[in-house]
Amino acid sequence: MKTLEKKYLVPFILVTSLFLLWGLANNMTDTLLAAFKKIMNMSDTQTSFIQFAFYGAYFCLALPAALFIRKYSYKSGVILGLSLYALGAILFLPAAKAASYAFYLVAIYIMAGGCSVLETTANPYIMSMGTPETATRRLNIAQSFNPIGSILGILMSKFFILRDISLYSVSGTYMSLGIVLVFILVFMLFAKMPEGKDSDEGSVSATFRRLIKNRNYSFGVIAQVFYEGAQVSTWSYTIRLVMKELDVVESKAATIYLISIIGFCISRFVFTWLMKYYKPAKLMVFSSIMAIICTTVVVAAAGTGWIAVIALVIISIFMSLMFPTIYGMALCEVEIVEKGGHPGDAKIGASGLIMAILGAALFPMLQGVVSDAVGISLSFLVPLLCFVVVLSYSIYASRRS
Repeated sequence: MKTLEKKYLVPFILVTSLFLLWGLANNMTDTLLAAFKKIMNMSDTQTSFIQFAFYGAYFCLALPAALFIRKYSYKSGVILGLSLYALGAILFLPAAKAASYAFYLVAIYIMAGGCSVLETTANPYIMSMGTPETATRRLNIAQSFNPIGSILGILMSKFFILRDISLYSVSGTYMSLGIVLVFILVFMLFAKMPEGKDSDEGSVSATFRRLIKNRNYSFGVIAQVFYEGAQVSTWSYTIRLVMKELDVVESKAATIYLISIIGFCISRFVFTWLMKYYKPAKLMVFSSIMAIICTTVVVAAAGTGWIAVIALVIISIFMSLMFPTIYGMALCEVEIVEKGGHPGDAKIGASGLIMAILGAALFPMLQGVVSDAVGISLSFLVPLLCFVVVLSYSIYASRRS
């Protein structure tokens, strides 16, 4: 069965490019924790408010975004998301002039709100471009370009922010990104793309009731909360752990972070290829177990230098397939009538899975508190516990499939 029909090729490429854009924002934001810690002499708990603002916006904007695209179209969601993303990035410049951490958090919130709208729109949009049987693999292909954006984000941070850390190095980088986004927004306005609007939307409250009763979907949302917590906690404190273990400065530690994301990127393509031969749920079980083992080594090997750092890098390899696979497995049945679903449920269902990114706001903050209390190495117990929950859903989904 073909993963992608020819008629969807151009729209697929255009929407897939969006995955790169929010990957760039996500991982540039991860490096801001180390930057603001140095610029404003903050604790790990204080810098964690960056992630709270970023992923808190994901939680707050996902459902309104779903209702927006439900009323209008997927393309309208793309335009709205790009507009907010560009505005937030441009606001970094006045935030630097005001030298206000609160102003930066507002800019980050608006920018992340745009990313939330884009993710809420693009994931089900990609899944709709073909048959339900190939939707999870199609989403994994599109998501494979997300870490390419992550790599670009880290490179931009490494060379334009962390090399000479200051408020203006941060703001100038984001301002430049905002200008590029404006040009992309104009291009998308005139691009021909399928609208993707449903003819029969039905009641929103009825959709919520169906989704809550769908155990596979509900468990999938919970697993996504904990996966996001694990991923963002791991990446947010990668630079800090590497600095401690290898006794290097921020820009040097960012190189190790970059290697982690490159491994994440390559392994996502590998796992997508493996899905031709193995069920996604079984690959998830394997990856979850390996992530648990590697995170345990990071905690247990504190002070060993490269042993802890290598284990930390390998975690990213096994995280690579988790988000799109959890997303695809949780959402794959919500529009199938025989499974208790209904046409149009995917848009609201997608918002629930994007709202699950709230885990990325809460768990890094928890890890920051643990780090300030007992040290950066032991703080990795937080993502370790998150991976245990992901493993539980993987086992459930594997048995179900």
